[in-house]
Amino acid sequence: MAQLAPTSMMRWIVLLTLLQTVTVRALPYVPRAASTESIVLQNIRIEYIQVDEGCEEEISLGIEIEPGTVGTVYTALNTTRHQTSQPFPTSVIPSPTVIISPVPVVESTTIVSTTSTTTTRITIGGSGSPASTAPVGGGSSAAVAASSAAPAASFATVGNSSSMLGTLAGGNNSVISGSSNLTMASNIFVPVDTIAPPINSRPDHPQPRLGIIQTTPIETNKFYANFFLGNQTNAAWTHPYSVSWSRGSGNAKSYGLAISQIERSQLAYGPQNPNVTGDPVQYFINPVGIQSMILSATTLGSSTALSMDSLEGFSANLNMLPQVGASPAVKFPLVQGMAFVTGVYNGATPQIQSSVFFNTFTPISQGPRAGIYKYRVLLEDGTNWLIYATPSNGGDPGFQMMSNSNIQGVAGFTGTIQVAKNPSNATGESIFDASAGVYPITAGITGSVDGATGSYALTWTKGGIGANAIAKRQATGTPSLLMFALPHHIESLSNDTANGKTTIKLETTTKGLATAVVGDSWTLVEPDLPTDMGFAPWSPTLRSINTLSASAINLIQSVGASEISQNMTAQTDLNSMYFSGKGLSKFASIVYTLHDLANDPGMANAGLENLKSNFSLFVNNHQQFPLVYETAWKGVVSTASYTLNDGGAADFGNTYYNDHHFHYGYFIHTAAVIGYLDPSWIPANKDWVNILVRDIANPSTLDTYFPFSRSFDWYHGHSWAKGLFDSGDGKDEESSSEDAMAAYAIKMWGKVIGDPNMEARGNLQLKVLSRSLQNYFLMESTNTNQPPNFIANKVTGILFENKIDHSTYFGLNPEYIEGIHMIPLEPFSTLTRTQNFVTEEWNSYFATSVDQVAGGWRSILYANYAIINAKASWKFFANSSFDPNLLDGGASRTWYLAYAAGLGGASS
Repeated sequence: MAQLAPTSMMRWIVLLTLLQTVTVRALPYVPRAASTESIVLQNIRIEYIQVDEGCEEEISLGIEIEPGTVGTVYTALNTTRHQTSQPFPTSVIPSPTVIISPVPVVESTTIVSTTSTTTTRITIGGSGSPASTAPVGGGSSAAVAASSAAPAASFATVGNSSSMLGTLAGGNNSVISGSSNLTMASNIFVPVDTIAPPINSRPDHPQPRLGIIQTTPIETNKFYANFFLGNQTNAAWTHPYSVSWSRGSGNAKSYGLAISQIERSQLAYGPQNPNVTGDPVQYFINPVGIQSMILSATTLGSSTALSMDSLEGFSANLNMLPQVGASPAVKFPLVQGMAFVTGVYNGATPQIQSSVFFNTFTPISQGPRAGIYKYRVLLEDGTNWLIYATPSNGGDPGFQMMSNSNIQGVAGFTGTIQVAKNPSNATGESIFDASAGVYPITAGITGSVDGATGSYALTWTKGGIGANAIAKRQATGTPSLLMFALPHHIESLSNDTANGKTTIKLETTTKGLATAVVGDSWTLVEPDLPTDMGFAPWSPTLRSINTLSASAINLIQSVGASEISQNMTAQTDLNSMYFSGKGLSKFASIVYTLHDLANDPGMANAGLENLKSNFSLFVNNHQQFPLVYETAWKGVVSTASYTLNDGGAADFGNTYYNDHHFHYGYFIHTAAVIGYLDPSWIPANKDWVNILVRDIANPSTLDTYFPFSRSFDWYHGHSWAKGLFDSGDGKDEESSSEDAMAAYAIKMWGKVIGDPNMEARGNLQLKVLSRSLQNYFLMESTNTNQPPNFIANKVTGILFENKIDHSTYFGLNPEYIEGIHMIPLEPFSTLTRTQNFVTEEWNSYFATSVDQVAGGWRSILYANYAIINAKASWKFFANSSFDPNLLDGGASRTWYLAYAAGLGGASS
């Protein structure tokens, strides 16, 4: 504290802020010169007035603390525990020295549906792997093509063979022979399975469970993880607010929960890139550490401890304890989209604080309803906030402004205190009034699919006045919740839900404007689900392209025979689940292409047998770093960081739950292809593949071995890649396309094993994801959600909860940043990446420079180019002088040729 001593020539007059029961106005804040001094004494702001001896003029020195309106930004990209190498399994793929021999085929007859329909399956090498189908009685393959095209829900015919032995005959829910005959539930969010994971388990994990009170599976990749990681002071983003443990920081020196909502005018921007049309900035960052409002209690001080309970898919409870072992002074239900930050007090003396400082504090004589006390606050930054207190005993909470940073209530307060930022003056205030006194506690999701239309509902459990008395809601006038919807929600709200939209809008950090919606549940509708998307090339206009030209087939057969003869084990038995999965998925696509698109079942079967053998290494858990089911957090992780004791550096942080959907999506896709080509393989391998699905996308809390939807965030509409690592900017995701790969793989695995609920969830998730990506990650020139000076970057790079950085963890080359949102190029790519977006991106970055791009990135760019110029893409891959060094280790020329040909690149 600064000490100011009077001299013989001056005296000091101390003016104290008065406390009143009506509007209390703090001393006005005027920005001061940097040379002035400021002090705080016993939480009372003091202004010193200098008076010269013998003079009547008073001169204010303006000695005061400046409001905490300036936050901190993290401009450097923290690559700690992130893989900084390129996402390629190998840099050079050696050509095979020997071409493997085709495996001959034999016939067998198989019932493929629950109807009386019977088909003849050409089984290859006696393995049960199908090569083609034809009607019993020796009908031609052309007849199969004609007859199988009719059912809308079926897979269309591919080339001269049926593309899917699990065709839904007559449009019903018939399933693949050998799989369970399940029917679609009214709520598709049902367990995949509830059996114990069929791999080894262990009770420990290198990341301790800090302050967590919970025995059920714990979410590792959700918005609130910073509260149980590191020093617990990094923020959680509920949108539009962020909340953080102040832990003695800021002007208020509080130990409560700090609340912030950042306006776009407060953003910090990176340098411009003059090499891209529009000169976009490299990044934008929301400042952290601005403590606009703080909910605290007098018992919270330097010994304060945090605990958490009820950690679920959309919510968690944060508890603030006066010291370890004490009962919570305040419980904060943290729920995504909450319009109020609510503190549930238990016999504490409440404090409402601000490091920005209160300018005025106005108690309102008439609350919105009986038992609710209301207050208006104007902060020194000009923002307006509302406070609602609901004492359990109905008594006056007795709030008084003790200083410009502290409002304090009566001792022994039990009840709720709610805080909300009001951007809409009296109109907004009336909307907040109508929902004050109730708050969300948890959320649940249900969903259904009818044909090509899907819908899902988010429903909140409600606390507060009368919330537990559902039967009394009409009589007691229990208000509806007020929740914030993101832009992709607003686009898909059902008509009934959309009636609850209000005029209140607040900026989120990286998702544009959030709109407050009144309602205890939302229904969101997704039309045009990609139900007909299979393994073949697909587009929203062409749909599934299953027949290629003769010239394309001839080239694909030649290239495929060489690529399927590569050393598969050397490319898949690696020390990384990510790279191993990419290698397996690459060969799965080659095998599928040879079988279904190139009409070469003999070579396909030879590759399939090799693929099954290499996949079995992982099913049997004999890979370099086996998987383990750990029961501390409850999930399937690589043992790499257990073995290496590296703090999570190995394999992109898999042991710490980083990137699981990226890693396991490739394995699930591989399994789907194998199971499609050989249904007899499914029973012995289904449980193992399902634990990967359950780990990343468990759809139900009835499965007690895994948390609900670890990776995919059904509120944000996309996944988060960051696991058990604290972060100043929250969770993040880099590769949006590998996020889509995971959803696509789940859809296809569900299709292959005859699980209509899994298939429906995959279709719904893929469509929700495409909407979210087009709103936030893949930015067309018309995008209104991201800052105008950023959207010319075209892709986000890395999207954090608090910032977006047009970069990657492994470099800043344009092909890296744009390309990480392309890989892998699969049938879903045309769903997520619109032709208009691809055109804009291509013209901005690659139209004149693509042939200067080195290594595997060039093939990635040309495969992506097929979305808008399939002929140029085909020409690149069909070139007789094609350089295989331009392929990355997770991709094949075979599939890229088929992809470009299917989208119209090859001449007929």
